[in-house]
Amino acid sequence: QVQLVESGGGLVQAGGSLRLSCAASGRTFTNYAMGWFRQAPGKEREFVAAISWSGGSRYLDSVKGRFTISRDNAKNTVYLQMNSLKPEDTAVYYCAADRNYALRVRESDYDYWGQGTQVTVSS
Repeated sequence: QVQLVESGGGLVQAGGSLRLSCAASGRTFTNYAMGWFRQAPGKEREFVAAISWSGGSRYLDSVKGRFTISRDNAKNTVYLQMNSLKPEDTAVYYCAADRNYALRVRESDYDYWGQGTQVTVSS
């Protein structure tokens, strides 16, 4: 079992930045690829970014060049640095853990989920 707790969400103006954190506890953190997903009001949850245990990553096309996923295995924490934020980035952001080492994008591929943190970008 892995427990995930997100933090760092909030209200920011368009063009601003936020850094989300996801602290993991339970089983060995390095056994999991980690992902960030988001869900906007009235929309399905979508993949944002993922990182392997060794630091490989992949991103949703619309966030490439603006968002950066990273992890600190010593701290059991994964981060999502979000720059140049846009109103369309407004959503609840979720951290997730995948027992498979691949950088997968489907929600159903992930085994554990956090409760989410709200990010609101005003225009």
